[in-house]
Amino acid sequence: MKFLGINAIFHDPAAALVVDGKIVAAAEEERFSRRKHGKRPLAFSAWELPELAAAWCLREAGLSPEDIDAVAYSYDPSLVVGKPEGDWEDLRTRYAVRAPAFLATALPGLDPGQVSYVPHHVAHAASAGLAAPWRDCAVLVADGRGENVSHLAGRYRGGELEVLAAQELPHSLGLMYEDVTEHLGFLRSSDEYKVMAMASYGRPRHLESLREVIYTTGDGGFRVEPVDWGGYAKALKKGTPWTSDHADLAASVQARLEEVLLELVRWLHERTGERRLALAGGVALNCVANTRLLDEGPFEEIWVQPAAGDSGTALGGALHLAQSYGEPAGPMPDAALGRGFTDEELGAWLDVARVPYTRPADLAAAVAAELAADRIVAWFQGRAEYGPRALGQRSLLAHPGHARNTERLNDVKGREQFRPVAPMVLESRAREIFGRGPVPSPYMLFVHDVHPDWAGRIPAVVHVDGTARIQTISPREQPLMARVLSEFEARTGLPVVVNTSLNTAGRPMVDDPRDALECFGSSPVDVLVLGPYVVRRGEVFAS
Repeated sequence: MKFLGINAIFHDPAAALVVDGKIVAAAEEERFSRRKHGKRPLAFSAWELPELAAAWCLREAGLSPEDIDAVAYSYDPSLVVGKPEGDWEDLRTRYAVRAPAFLATALPGLDPGQVSYVPHHVAHAASAGLAAPWRDCAVLVADGRGENVSHLAGRYRGGELEVLAAQELPHSLGLMYEDVTEHLGFLRSSDEYKVMAMASYGRPRHLESLREVIYTTGDGGFRVEPVDWGGYAKALKKGTPWTSDHADLAASVQARLEEVLLELVRWLHERTGERRLALAGGVALNCVANTRLLDEGPFEEIWVQPAAGDSGTALGGALHLAQSYGEPAGPMPDAALGRGFTDEELGAWLDVARVPYTRPADLAAAVAAELAADRIVAWFQGRAEYGPRALGQRSLLAHPGHARNTERLNDVKGREQFRPVAPMVLESRAREIFGRGPVPSPYMLFVHDVHPDWAGRIPAVVHVDGTARIQTISPREQPLMARVLSEFEARTGLPVVVNTSLNTAGRPMVDDPRDALECFGSSPVDVLVLGPYVVRRGEVFAS
């Protein structure tokens, strides 16, 4: 059977396809429309569907809309209660009620009667619990909001979800973090990771005060009372320089978030007795908090959905429907579920662009030589990543041994200089270089301490607090990238390279060859690797 998942209601619209018990494709709309996050999370944008992503998913499987057996829409408008007529929420709900008809218009041939509403947090839970590498586990979802709750705690047994707790709105850890994001001059529902990065520069000196207004209730839920953020630090306008007061506020909020999450997972473990925990929801993208849950929490193993934000509910909805029809489709093989291109297609794009390029006999060795010479490499390989992290399919790579490369990459991307960049490391060498944190760690969803004797050797990837958000590379799963790392180590003695997403500030991650060429042409990147082909800036712009 064929199940299409759709996320559209809030932000990060996405589509995913499950066919005959296999996850075939999943992609965010932003990668096609080139509009960051697909749309803004406003009630009057709820009608916007991931039309391009859904159409691509079908093409990838050689299907037409009429071939689909069921469609999951990751929001259930029947669960929204108590909103007055004419309220913004009423508009959002009206759009959701009409979603089947909208989908049938966007995908001609689709039967609107095949659309099922999957509650938002159930879809989040399924994206973690049904995609995780284990059959049975506890599951925790925390984000801004769903229909009328902001959190779900439960467990999966034999593919069936048992909900043990759900926190009703307006109390929300995700919305609280969004409020602070906006107060600090960043874009809410978008830039929360910047607050996490800023927190490392501050002290949690407001922690006691925040404990009085953000607290758990002992029944699996929590409360977030109204907070006067201006009493802690003056509100910043976008682009305004921040001070230690702002960093201390970020540090305090981050610390309190971690404490509350720890209390929630302890309660969940006590109720379930499970050894393993799966996480989803936008809050689960907070890799610092994830690491503390693993370090100090009661669960032996934690798996985080790589597309933990709302885009992941498209996959979760499809997995939930597949399970309900008796066709379970987990676990998730990896995050490379987006668009890919053949060597012939990539070569054709380069020919059209009329740029000089070569096809090295040993691509890994050629790229390692460029990196060892301290050149920045734009790396485009295989199928695009599903989720917000660059995982070796659409990446910017650089030498980690030069501290200035953090600034260089932030300049290339046009982003704030306090933002860290991440290391890729051979899985077999990770424990030698990085401490606290899980290994393997293929999705950049935890932070690891950098051993002191290595910190001075790879300064570009060491954050101000002495940590790094690593990605481990397995030769079995990513053989080409593993060879690049091995060749780079042979030249430099370092089995690590810098990895950050292939995009510039405010734009989605590069997805297709045109995006890659445009990014290469408009930013100071030295080398573009497009599949087996290498394009060098000096040759393109030779006088």
